[in-house]
Amino acid sequence: MTIAAILSSKGNEVISIAPTQSVMEAAATLAQRRVGALPVVEGDAVIGIFSERDVIHALNNGGVEALEASVASAMTAPAITVGLHDSVLGALSLMSRRRIRHLPVVEAGAPIGFVSIGDLVKYRIDRIEADAAAMRDYIQSV
Repeated sequence: MTIAAILSSKGNEVISIAPTQSVMEAAATLAQRRVGALPVVEGDAVIGIFSERDVIHALNNGGVEALEASVASAMTAPAITVGLHDSVLGALSLMSRRRIRHLPVVEAGAPIGFVSIGDLVKYRIDRIEADAAAMRDYIQSV
């Protein structure tokens, strides 16, 4: 099971933000799109991640004025990324070790998708349930 399988089922739309956008604009995009994080893209490269946690840290450190600061000042960088051919289990392990919930999927440094821990867990559970159903069917046919 690879990241490519996840993207083939969920799609590979990448909603991103620029490092020059304000924290307020980024928070509004998170809320409007109902997502927990966005890759920060400059040119064709993912240079960081901006998440709900980054909003909270910015407000804690800078107060309300932090909302006018640039995303670059509040984002988590460098971005931890995966490729299309990375395994789902490897990505889950990486997320657990690094305590992160979102991973940009990159090819040649450019973003081609975005996966969350929820996407990976759902895919994994679906596969386990399909395997269990196949095993039940096999046992009943014998």
